Amino acid sequence: MTNVVSKDRHVAVLPFPFSSHPGGLLSVVTRLATAAPNVSFSFYSTSKSIETLFAPAKGVPGNIKPYVVSDGVPDGYVFSGNPLEAINLYIAAVEEERSIKAVLKAAEAETGKRIGCVMSDAFLWFAGDLAEEMGVPWVSFWCGGANSCAAHFYTDLIRDTVGMHDIAGRKNDVVNFVPGFPELRLGDLPPEILFGNSESPFVIMLHKMARALPKATAVFVNSFEEIVPEINQDLKSKLKMLLNVGPSNLLSSSSPPPPSSYSDEYGCIPWLDNFKAVSVAYIGFGTILTPSPAEIVALAEALEASGTPFLWSLIDNLKEFFPQGFMERTSKLGKIVPWAPQQQILAHSSVGVFVSHCGWNSVLESIVAGVPLIGRPFFADNLLNAWMVEKVWKIGVRLEGGVFTKNGTMLALELVLNHEKGKEMREQIGKYKELAWKAVGPEGSSTQNFNTLLEVITEYNL
Repeated sequence: MTNVVSKDRHVAVLPFPFSSHPGGLLSVVTRLATAAPNVSFSFYSTSKSIETLFAPAKGVPGNIKPYVVSDGVPDGYVFSGNPLEAINLYIAAVEEERSIKAVLKAAEAETGKRIGCVMSDAFLWFAGDLAEEMGVPWVSFWCGGANSCAAHFYTDLIRDTVGMHDIAGRKNDVVNFVPGFPELRLGDLPPEILFGNSESPFVIMLHKMARALPKATAVFVNSFEEIVPEINQDLKSKLKMLLNVGPSNLLSSSSPPPPSSYSDEYGCIPWLDNFKAVSVAYIGFGTILTPSPAEIVALAEALEASGTPFLWSLIDNLKEFFPQGFMERTSKLGKIVPWAPQQQILAHSSVGVFVSHCGWNSVLESIVAGVPLIGRPFFADNLLNAWMVEKVWKIGVRLEGGVFTKNGTMLALELVLNHEKGKEMREQIGKYKELAWKAVGPEGSSTQNFNTLLEVITEYNL
């Protein structure tokens, strides 16, 4: 039997169409499609996700074709405002085998190529069963860091060891039996791991995912091996193949991000040019959740009282929660925009701290730019990432109490921007920045892992 690259190779890609998940997977698939132009990639997602990802300006390669799958939302359905509601409806729809198989067969008929590999977001655990039934490899993508992936592998052990009673009152209990997580508290774990009795389809999905991943031919992660070597080693003992192929924002280029003029519609970069080095706080919380009105007030008051220059990415309708006269009083000190070119801002010399929810993409972007973090985690892996930032990597701090208060925020800003401790954080994150850039270099670990991933999806036995 010999391994060959087939011109008829067809890869089915199943993203999880929420938050940064589909964009993260498409980023890697785009690189794979560019490296293997003869391979067809069918990308199955909801119409809303496809509309965003495959806009003409995105420049997606022609050998990646989108196919619409149901979002599971009934006609006339009225959402309650719970962000998990749309996710639960989608899970119920996509786990229904007949619907997804019908879309896969349609793509095979259209391309004339039998699907030879199933690539999915790790959340979609049932893709492993689908691949097994089809007799093809299952390649799984973990959107977050290896740290959060590893934590989910210990879901049963954690639940059995600590029990599920009165977790809310035991957030400071230390979990000292999970490899690679010294002094981790229960309160720092993703909540989905702890709530064993939950009936939530999302929580059930994550539990099934942790049990299914060892069956995958390969699991690739948006990270680099050198950032958590002990955790990576532990994961490798549980998986057939673990491939760190990130940071994804560096994978497509060996040079810095493109000039700000390409996307800086609100003039953030020229504004930053007016401030001295390492003096500005950049504030951005992603697209899913934002702080409560009371926390927005506290953050605004802390910025004004401390005199910290700030650039704040905040949608317009949340400005109504600002203290009266805040924008006028801070007009020379701060800039508030509805959207910001985050990577370019973090790369600017005047930015000294990133105030973030500690989503994985934001943590990686901060590391790549060498900018320390102030973490205000919300949910999912935010909590664990914030703990790693402060306790393991020592490249930032979590807010006292986990939420914005005026005094707590002022203390954090002072510590990172003006104290010796902040200088140590910048030196520490500079070391990880160097490791990240080295990982995506010609001989780097992420480059080698990406080449292995390319082999897995493009070669098969004859």
